[in-house]
Amino acid sequence: MATLRELKGRIGSVASSEKITGAMKMISSAKMHKAEQELKQLLPYRNQVQTIIASLLSADTPMTSPLITPREVKNITLVAWGSDDGLCGAFNVNLFKLLISRLDYYRQTYGESVNVTIIPVGSKMLKAVQKLRRQGVAVAPVAGIDSKADAGSIRKMLDTLRESFLSGETDKVDLHYMHFQSISRQRPVTEQLLPIVQENLLGNDASAQTGRPYIFEPSAEAIFNAILPLFLLSTLQEVFVENRAAEQAARVMAMQSANDNAKKLRDQLQLEYNKLRQQGITTELLDILGGQIR
Repeated sequence: MATLRELKGRIGSVASSEKITGAMKMISSAKMHKAEQELKQLLPYRNQVQTIIASLLSADTPMTSPLITPREVKNITLVAWGSDDGLCGAFNVNLFKLLISRLDYYRQTYGESVNVTIIPVGSKMLKAVQKLRRQGVAVAPVAGIDSKADAGSIRKMLDTLRESFLSGETDKVDLHYMHFQSISRQRPVTEQLLPIVQENLLGNDASAQTGRPYIFEPSAEAIFNAILPLFLLSTLQEVFVENRAAEQAARVMAMQSANDNAKKLRDQLQLEYNKLRQQGITTELLDILGGQIR
């Protein structure tokens, strides 16, 4: 049985852990709200780009671009996001599980001979995908890219992906990341970046496709090909920020759970301490009373 001193030490340790997890929760919450604000700032730009594209597509001129032209899929590039830091619950595990399912889907859809190149973003995902190296699956991390990449690094990464697609080195580029829905709900998803899907170009704003006549200068197709890279950049930036927000949300929930468990354990230890202390006092009183009777 533990002594009073041992129990008191355990209670102190658990109380310290409770303070640490509480502080980490507050820090992660602040980072999550910052990422949410970044998402809100990106939204108007992305909506405007989609509105312009919708107006171009509503013109009589047919739009062509190598960025929207599908082809036979023999080589796939899968950009897989994770986190660089731990203590975020099942965040990376859920992403990795869907990644495994995605690889199986590629085999079933495009045949066993399809080649997949995984570009991990984040040290946790890099470590996880190393075990997936086998025939037909390669891992190719990009130097200078992590889950906290800035705008310049994201632009360079997009240029690399686009050149790889245009040169025919890869036939399809997918983005695998955690979709941020709320602080308590994040969902791993895989979306196609290249070739661009027309439904993604139009977005959810159906009203943007209607309406007003435009005079395009130099031409609608030239503007279309010039704005497509901007659409790709806004998409990639949004994925980085959204995954970062989801990571911090998962960490908030993990720290909340750890804090609750620490509080529960502290209460149990405190109860055990009080019982043991009361038992000691009772024993001393009985000894005193026994001595008086004798």
